Amino acid sequence: MDMHTEDRFQGLRVVRQRGLSVPGQAYHVSVATRERQAWFSNFHVGCEAVRAFRQPLAHGDATLLAWVLMPDQVHWLLQVGQRDPLEKVVQRMKSVTGVQVNRVLSRAGPLWEPAFHDRPLRREDDLRTVARYIVAEPLRARLVDDIRDYPFWDCAWV
Repeated sequence: MDMHTEDRFQGLRVVRQRGLSVPGQAYHVSVATRERQAWFSNFHVGCEAVRAFRQPLAHGDATLLAWVLMPDQVHWLLQVGQRDPLEKVVQRMKSVTGVQVNRVLSRAGPLWEPAFHDRPLRREDDLRTVARYIVAEPLRARLVDDIRDYPFWDCAWV
C-alpha cells in the first residue's frame, strides 16, 4: 500500500467482516462525508440528499426505517431485504446521493468516505428505541434544542 492510500484510510476501522448480511436483519449505519465536509449545513443541499436516499431505487428491497442527516454525516436504520446485502444497499444509497448532491453543488468527486460503520441490531434491541436514538443525534450535537426544529430526519413510527 502506498503512502497516499494509507493516508486515505487512516482513522477508519473495520467494524465487522463484510460480505454477509442477514435478510430481515436491521442495521444502524453511519456514513461520514469525505474529509468531514459539512455539505448538508446548506438547507438546499440537505434537501437534495434527502430526496436522493428516499428514492426506492436507492435502497432497493431494503426498508429505510429511520434516518437523520447531519451536516457532515448520515445515520440510517435499515432493514435488509431478501435480494441485496447491506454493503450493496449502502453503496447504492451513497452513489445516488453523491450524484444528486454533486449536481446541486456543481462539483465532481466522492461525496462520502469510502467506508461506513454499521451495527447489526440484536434480537433484544427494540427498533423504536434505536430509531429514537438515531433521530436524537441533532440534540446530542447541540444543533437544536427541540428535534421538531431540525428539518432532516424521519422515522417509520412518526
